[in-house]
Amino acid sequence: MLFTYRILINITLILSPFIVFIRLLNKKEDLKRFKEKFCFFSNKRKKGKIIWFHGASVGELQSIIPLLEKFQKNKNVSQILITSNTISSLKIISSIKLKKVIHQFFPIDVNFFSNKFLDHWKPSAAFFIDSEVWPNMILNLKKKKIPIILINGRITKKSFIRWKSFKNFSYNIFSKFNLCLTSNSETKNFLNKLGAQNVIKIGNLKFSQLEKNSILINQNLKKFIKSKKVWCASSTHYNEEELCGQVHKQLKQKYKNLLTIIIPRHINRASSIKDSLNKEGLKVHLHQPNTKIKNDIDIYVVNAYGQTKSFYNYCKNVFLGGSIINHGGQNPLEAARFGCNILHGPNVSNFREIYQFLKQNKISFKINRSKIMSRTLIKLFLNNKNSNKIKKKINLISNKILNDTYKEIGLLLKNEI
Repeated sequence: MLFTYRILINITLILSPFIVFIRLLNKKEDLKRFKEKFCFFSNKRKKGKIIWFHGASVGELQSIIPLLEKFQKNKNVSQILITSNTISSLKIISSIKLKKVIHQFFPIDVNFFSNKFLDHWKPSAAFFIDSEVWPNMILNLKKKKIPIILINGRITKKSFIRWKSFKNFSYNIFSKFNLCLTSNSETKNFLNKLGAQNVIKIGNLKFSQLEKNSILINQNLKKFIKSKKVWCASSTHYNEEELCGQVHKQLKQKYKNLLTIIIPRHINRASSIKDSLNKEGLKVHLHQPNTKIKNDIDIYVVNAYGQTKSFYNYCKNVFLGGSIINHGGQNPLEAARFGCNILHGPNVSNFREIYQFLKQNKISFKINRSKIMSRTLIKLFLNNKNSNKIKKKINLISNKILNDTYKEIGLLLKNEI
């Protein structure tokens, strides 16, 4: 399988000029920096020890910011190198105001480039986030005796079955990790079966991800929301808005000033959601920041990206979509960090362990019908001082996960950094 992988990655290298050209046309590559993927380096290596973190997505990079802040204070570390694959990650990196942090695009995973990359940077340790595993890079790190660490490790059942299909190949890769810190028990079990040796369940680093209060809601909208009994349905999918409409009607019998805010997962559906709810006799307003809102509206539909956190500041009871339909649910940690009570349907397989944990701490509540959701919301409306308690619980959890992660890394690398 390794031989097949190397043939495929070399074919990718041959085709890379055409791939890069198309990606540049689609603005998915940085015109000035795409050469970094071919090991043309934009940054110089400073003297001293450097540690390297690699993450594929924006979410993965955001999850390690508190950990980077700890390493920023470590006097033995002179530079912190972060690599990623996508242009969207640049925005996250630029928001990290840490002097030691530098960014480089991850090289194409052929032996020549991975060796050139490692010879240039000479990292004291390599950290891979979540489920990012690049075989040639892993094997070359091991040859150079550079410690390899998986942090916030997460492998889904689907990924595990795929890795297990190539048993020898999987063992050859995962056995090379010096330490694997997993976000859940399922991943720990999967990694052990795939050949990883030193596997420890720590918890999800995304608990430690900092949330900044948003100022995207204008004063008129803020005033309007505060005058209402309000709840929010976030990341909803097709058919879930119908449930929200039913819940609104049931709650309206008790709360005449009720406002339901709906933030669909795909905002291009906003107009069709409005039409559908209008047919149910509900008055719907589409989000337009400078438009006057009539006092008698029932549903406020958000049709712009990047607004979710703003509404979590003022809506402390949130239903998370993708959970009534068979989609696997949405990550509840963002809402939890804002002190929100979280309602969800039965289909949360993608984040099962997080939801179980939140349920144990009376932060999340499972519903499957409109009447159950209405009754749950009434109870939560009566206990409107729960928000600060939730924030305190999340802070305690996040600090423990962050400190345990840093401690385990320190124990492994005590002679390196």
